[in-house]
Amino acid sequence: MRFAPVVLALPAMAAAQQQVPLLEQAKGWLNNFIGAATSNVNSASSAAASAASGVPNPAYAAAGKVQQLTVTDLTKENYLQVMKPGAATASPGIEDWMVYTTGGNRTCFGMCNRADEEWIKAVPLLSAVPSAPQLARLDCEKEPQLCNAWGAGAPSVIYIQLPQPLPDQTTPATTVYFLPLNRTTVSAQDFVSIATEKAFFKERTPYEGFFHPFDGILAKTGLAIPFGWVVYGFSVMPSWALMIGISFFSRTFMSKRMGPQGGAAARPAAPAGRTQ
Repeated sequence: MRFAPVVLALPAMAAAQQQVPLLEQAKGWLNNFIGAATSNVNSASSAAASAASGVPNPAYAAAGKVQQLTVTDLTKENYLQVMKPGAATASPGIEDWMVYTTGGNRTCFGMCNRADEEWIKAVPLLSAVPSAPQLARLDCEKEPQLCNAWGAGAPSVIYIQLPQPLPDQTTPATTVYFLPLNRTTVSAQDFVSIATEKAFFKERTPYEGFFHPFDGILAKTGLAIPFGWVVYGFSVMPSWALMIGISFFSRTFMSKRMGPQGGAAARPAAPAGRTQ
């Protein structure tokens, strides 16, 4: 009879042992709930900050159903047809173009690989940017004449703002920025920043010189592509052939300057007369 209290306490002890796993499970459920809530808050904050800055979140840009922008390959034959302002009857405005220039072993010394990879990553991000510029790509290895005509190096970005013609058919000046890229540190975010941060251009002066793609002397006279061919010809000419040409020209020039001169100085002296 003395064991009766102990026997009666056994069910309560068993119930207490069964409640321990349930408590641990409840703690695990609570932790999972807190973690999920924190993750949602962080995601919402990241999305809000991204929307406020105008820079798309890469995760949302990749997950969202955004139609990717078309990247047009520029050539010396099609650039005038591709990059032209809208009709004069269209609504006034400016059409932005973002041209990425790249190259190969001869024009970029094989150091454009990183920039090429980051450009590919940047295209879907740029597609998610509201009012994104038109995208184009210029390969200086395949189109050296056009790169020479524009004085463009690789890797770089040529940001062009094409104004639409005025009602009187006159076209305002085209704004062009030549933006070199760091070959070792360039990232996809750099391309996005160029398209989204308008303050990016405030510290830079638009190019208005000899190689301006639309308003320069070469472009106005129609000599841009011929000039590009001339520069390309010199670049592929062997060094020995160039030295021979310079030597031949210098010898011809010097022989004309050092030739016999006319007048009394050129005539031989007359023999002395005989004395009586």
